[in-house]
Amino acid sequence: MKGSIKTFKFKLYFIEAWGLGMFMVSACFFTTILEYPKSFAHLAIPDPFYRLVIIGVLMGITAYAILNSSWGKLSGAHINPAVTIVNYRLRRISLQDAAMYISFQTIGATAAVYLMQFILGSAFIDKPVQSIVTIPYCGHPLHALIMELTIAFILMLTIQMISNSGFSTYTTKAAGLLVGIYVVVAGPVSGFGMNPARTFASALPAHNWNSFWIYLTAPVAGMLLGNETYLYIRRQFTPKRNAERKILKSLQFENKQDEK
Repeated sequence: MKGSIKTFKFKLYFIEAWGLGMFMVSACFFTTILEYPKSFAHLAIPDPFYRLVIIGVLMGITAYAILNSSWGKLSGAHINPAVTIVNYRLRRISLQDAAMYISFQTIGATAAVYLMQFILGSAFIDKPVQSIVTIPYCGHPLHALIMELTIAFILMLTIQMISNSGFSTYTTKAAGLLVGIYVVVAGPVSGFGMNPARTFASALPAHNWNSFWIYLTAPVAGMLLGNETYLYIRRQFTPKRNAERKILKSLQFENKQDEK
């Protein structure tokens, strides 16, 4: 029995590695195809904004496909240490499992980038693609910090609000949509990290640790803050809802008594 449980858990860990690994493979491939100056797609679409929108659409679809896959549903498709930490905070996962999830997410993502360096070569490794490192691209690093905090906060708050409502079936669609939007909005500012494992996966092969602390801390802080905001909102409205339910039940009881 214990052996089967361990086997099942390792399956979940490998799914997390697969999930973020596939996301990174897609990000590496699409970015290289569209941003490598000599590629056909880059030459065919000279406007950088249109190329960014296309990458956003493709990555949004990729995220949705992973989150909505049968494997993703099995592990919960965290594919992000910040999401795993929030789930640990909510006691949905043990400390040991959280540590293993984060470890496998990081291994899967890093292995994917090394693989794409081998396959795509200098087109992927050299500028402007630079192994898709997430570094501050616009202004002071503080701008990147604020952006990373904001997008992580909005994503977690949105996921919690939708997944715990009558519209829970739209959770993965909303997450995919936000990923696509973030590529366009956050990409030019912070490179759109929002995932410590994703940033580490590019930083290590590229030997570029510029402002790494931002991408290590901001996504975690932003998602925890988003989660706490949701919990606060729920606590404020839950007593009112319970009171309304009690009133409705009492009214229904009185109506039945009158009918008798």
